[in-house]
Amino acid sequence: MERDEYTDRYVNPYTDFGFKKLFGTEMNKELLISFINSLLSDKEQIRDLTYLNTENLGISEADRKAVFDVYCETDSGEKILVEMQLGQQLFFKERSLYYASFPIQQQGKRGDWNYQLKAVYVIAILNFVFDHIHDGYFHHEVQLTDNKTREVFYDKLTFIYLEMPKFNKKEEELDSMFDKWLFVLRNLTRLMEKPATLQERVFTRFFEAAEIAKFTVEEYHHYETSLKVYRDWKNTIDFAVQKATKEGEQKGIQIGMQEGIQKGIEKGMQEGIEKGIEKGKEEEKLNIARQMKANGIPTHTIATCTGLDTEEINRL
Repeated sequence: MERDEYTDRYVNPYTDFGFKKLFGTEMNKELLISFINSLLSDKEQIRDLTYLNTENLGISEADRKAVFDVYCETDSGEKILVEMQLGQQLFFKERSLYYASFPIQQQGKRGDWNYQLKAVYVIAILNFVFDHIHDGYFHHEVQLTDNKTREVFYDKLTFIYLEMPKFNKKEEELDSMFDKWLFVLRNLTRLMEKPATLQERVFTRFFEAAEIAKFTVEEYHHYETSLKVYRDWKNTIDFAVQKATKEGEQKGIQIGMQEGIQKGIEKGMQEGIEKGIEKGKEEEKLNIARQMKANGIPTHTIATCTGLDTEEINRL
C-alpha cells in the first residue's frame, strides 16, 4: 500500500498506535502534560511526569498486562492512568475501580508507615455514550462523597470520564484549553490543517506529531495495522449492533406483547414490552459476539467488548 492511498492527513487518535504515539511517548510528553492539565484546571498543575510500564500495573502475574494505554507518575508522585476506550463493556466502571486500586496498594511501605497516600487519577476517553439521561453532560468527574452533606470525603481518588460523542462544539465556540483538546481529539481525522483558533505552541507540536506523511516506514506500517484492526472492529460492531438491535427490538416487542396481554391491556403491555426489550438486549450481545467471532476477532477481545464470558463465547 502506498502512502498516498490515505486521504486523512492526520493519524486517527482512536487507534491504539495513534493514541500511544501522541500521548504515550517520551518525545511527546508535553502533549500529555498539557492535556491532563486542561482536565485539572482547578487543581495543582503538572510540571513533569514519568511514564511507567503498564505491565507492572497489578499485584499478581495474571494482573500484569497492558490494561491501560498510558500509566504515568507526576513530579509530585501522583499516579495517572489514561485510556482510550472504544466500546462500552458490561462492567466498565467496575474495571476502572479495580485497576485504580493497584496504584494505591503499590504505595504501601514495609515497616512503620502512616498510610499517607499520593493521589490517583483514572482518565477514560470514551468513544461511546454511557449516560443517556443527561444529554449535554459529557465530562464526569467522580470522587468519594458524603451522601448527606454532598461534600468530598476523599479527594485523592478521582475518575474522569469523557463521553466524546457528546462533545459537539464548533471551532468558533472553543473558549478553553479543555475545549480545544476535546475538539482535536474528536475531529482530528476530519481536519486537513491546524485550525486557526489553536494558536498555542503545544498544538503546533501536536499536529506535527499527528501528520501521517512524517511517519517513518516502520511507524507507517504499525499505523496501517492498527488502523485495520480499528476499522474491522468498528465495522463488525456497527453491523452487528444494527442487525441485532433490529432483530432484538422485533423479538422484544413480540415477547412483550405476549406477556403484556396476560397481565392486562394497559399495564401488562408496558411491563411486557420492557421485559421483552431486556431479552432483546441479551440476544443483541450474543449476535454481536457471533459476528465478531465469524470475523476472526480473538475471544478475549469479544469478551471485553460484549461482557460475555469466554465459555459462553466458545459455545456460540
